[in-house]
Amino acid sequence: MVDLTDQARDALKQVLDPEAGINIVDLGLICDIREPHHGHVEIDMTFTTEVCPAGPYLMQAAEESVQAVSGIEAVEIILTFDPPWTPDRITADGRAFLRL
Repeated sequence: MVDLTDQARDALKQVLDPEAGINIVDLGLICDIREPHHGHVEIDMTFTTEVCPAGPYLMQAAEESVQAVSGIEAVEIILTFDPPWTPDRITADGRAFLRL
């Protein structure tokens, strides 16, 4: 059986934050990915700040990238700031990319 949440995560890695130049998964903007119903994916997403100027672009790009995955019929992006983003959310790959 195909794990759509893993495929969604891979698709999200194609979305780059235009300011940081790193994908939104490794930057730690993706909090959770769920498939509550077959073919329906929910993504909890945050931004580095609540007033992120790239926020609308990032949400749209995230939705479009996941919607393009075969087998995914619907995508819901849920914006959350609880808990707030911190640099601790950056993955090991992201830290290596950013040379942190």
